[in-house]
Amino acid sequence: MAKQFDLVVVGAGPGGYTAAIKAADQGMKVAVIEERELGGVCVNRGCIPTKSLLYASHIFSLMQTSDDLGIFTDQIAFDQGKMQRYKDKAVRTYREEIGRIFEQKQICLIYGKGILRRDRTVEVHNSDGKEYYQGTHVILATGAKPVMPPIPGADLPGVVTSDQILTGRDWNHSRIVIIGGGVIGVEMATIFNNLCNQVTIVERNDHLLGPMDRQVAQELETDLKSKGIGVYCDASEVSIAKEDSLVCTFKTADGRPHSKKAGVVLIAAGRKPDISQLCGEDVHLETDPKTGKLKVDGTFKTSEEGVYGIGDLVADIQLAHVAAAQGTFVVEHLAKIEHSIKLEVVPNGMFVSLPIVPSCIYTTPEIATVGITEETARMYGMKVRVGRYSMNENGKSIITRSDSGFISLVFEAYSNSIVGAQMICPRATDMIGEMATAIANGLTAAQLSFAMRAHPTYSEGIKAAIEDAMENG
Repeated sequence: MAKQFDLVVVGAGPGGYTAAIKAADQGMKVAVIEERELGGVCVNRGCIPTKSLLYASHIFSLMQTSDDLGIFTDQIAFDQGKMQRYKDKAVRTYREEIGRIFEQKQICLIYGKGILRRDRTVEVHNSDGKEYYQGTHVILATGAKPVMPPIPGADLPGVVTSDQILTGRDWNHSRIVIIGGGVIGVEMATIFNNLCNQVTIVERNDHLLGPMDRQVAQELETDLKSKGIGVYCDASEVSIAKEDSLVCTFKTADGRPHSKKAGVVLIAAGRKPDISQLCGEDVHLETDPKTGKLKVDGTFKTSEEGVYGIGDLVADIQLAHVAAAQGTFVVEHLAKIEHSIKLEVVPNGMFVSLPIVPSCIYTTPEIATVGITEETARMYGMKVRVGRYSMNENGKSIITRSDSGFISLVFEAYSNSIVGAQMICPRATDMIGEMATAIANGLTAAQLSFAMRAHPTYSEGIKAAIEDAMENG
């Protein structure tokens, strides 16, 4: 007989655990089913470990030029094992905190493979056999898995995904080729470049970072190349072979063939919804044949009554905070309380959907965007004015020797309301929150200028970009 709950959540990543905690706060009896580790990909094989290694490798990179600051050391080296243990501790601490909250709020956590059956019942397979949990409502939040494109040689030893390379203990590679110039690719390139590896990025699109603002992508490409990272966009006919080492061959847009040797090849071609074995034979959930995502309505309800899908299973933007926001939205809908999160806004009565989801990339310098770009605005026929500030004029950037990048702000031309922001500079991922808040609340350039910004700080660039937009609009 199935155990009864108000809400059963399948998947304990950011979307799942956020929904569970929110539901428990609303007095619901909640069960969470997780096949692997509490925290999902983000905590265990994504955001937290990646950013931990980015931070550690950045410190090592800074130390290599510390003599310019009058700081001298006899020897600079890194210990791969200790770096991994530091990463593992960060992951473990974050995961334990989620577990503590679960215990405090009496959320039932069940480890095992969850399979959706009819009547909102989840069949769980684990070492004890089979168990059944039935919810008044069910939320599916099983996330995504790495995409493995049909590249010849992708199955060779030494060809890995981001999941594998993050947990790997052998980093003794002087050369690494990364196939894919999206967020995962450029962040991993930054880590290994910081650790003095020869890094090459091979990207099939004509610029890095896919749909992100082209000016940001071009700035990043310039910065990566200045650090010695090879960047090859518009690549085709990619293949991998094994000689004395791995060899990645490809052609660029000009037809020229290239061949790059590597100790390891990382395939970072994105992630796709993980719906494998999600449903039993008595349940069929509608999916989009093009994307493989679950079809949901405006409340994230799937084609099965009482069953909802969130996160990478349904989202166009695969980010942890998007999944968490959707989980919160669904629970508020189920609890029939006022929504605390806006998933999109439509400014000035125009039929243009403005996502207010910050996108952050933790390269050096950092990249953060929210809202729309000038290019997108003009595509929709919106009249905008754009302010831009080069960070090489910023005092804090000069002090920290990080005087590259820019801040670009996009304002609707008639109301002067901010509709987009693109930043490539230190602390961009922290500063973008101010811009997201401003867009969500329809703040104007004048309102954004009311508050002083301390000197010297990176955020002074925001004020300068506002002034540039108003002077030149």
